[in-house]
Amino acid sequence: MNTSRPHPVRVIAISGGKGGVGKTNVAVNLSLSLAKIGQRTLLLDGDLGLANIDTLLGIQPKFNLSHLLDGICSIEEVLTPIAAGVDLVPAASGVSRMADLGKAEQMGLIASFSGLKKHFDNLIIDCAPGIDSATLQLMSTAQEIVLVVVDEPTSMTDAYATIKVLSNSYGISNFRVVANMTRRPDQAVAVFQNIARVADRFLDVTLRFEGGIPFDERVLKSIQCQEAVVQRYPSTPAATAFTRLACSAADWPRPARPSGKTEFFVERLLPAQSPALELS
Repeated sequence: MNTSRPHPVRVIAISGGKGGVGKTNVAVNLSLSLAKIGQRTLLLDGDLGLANIDTLLGIQPKFNLSHLLDGICSIEEVLTPIAAGVDLVPAASGVSRMADLGKAEQMGLIASFSGLKKHFDNLIIDCAPGIDSATLQLMSTAQEIVLVVVDEPTSMTDAYATIKVLSNSYGISNFRVVANMTRRPDQAVAVFQNIARVADRFLDVTLRFEGGIPFDERVLKSIQCQEAVVQRYPSTPAATAFTRLACSAADWPRPARPSGKTEFFVERLLPAQSPALELS
């Protein structure tokens, strides 16, 4: 057993500004692709009141975060393995109070993760759509914020609004952009350039282009079969694009130490004494 102190976990928030841009699909396939290249990943359904990752993957977790808050289960029991090297932290669906947790309850969730013994390389947060305060606060805890956009005016407008409020209210200046469901490689670049042009003009931020995920009918077929495209159709252009994104993400900087923010799970992600256990 390795008794050395594990490295800090890379926390990546996936946001789309608006709904319908394939944000959750990107979060799921990125998590699975990271695991395939040896990066153990914890996937958090950050839409605490309207969770849908379990539905997307056709799984029925025994417990979710609402059960944890109610004291029905332990944090270890909440973790739901979805593939080798990937665990899901499922949220609740149709539980309104989960979408409006008070600060004390949020801190209770954070503290509960200090008991986790598994070690992860990445925490992927699939954020809720919109820019309500709870969603923004959750996004602000990440080291990396990935905005998923499509070639539609509303998507680009909402992505810009997300960048603006995180920059002005939380002092965040670095963002990554993934163009989803693109028909041509130059379309992905154009989507990024449209957002970057406005951001460069009005905001003091840096946007980095992380490529495009091509439109692929087999992505839709995978969703209908409640599977991820990287699992069901691993050789498709979309799956290949997710692999490229994962390889890029694996090289993104890690924090040298806790940032001082109230990161979700930071007490667990940087254990001071207990050695990390191997994932089965």
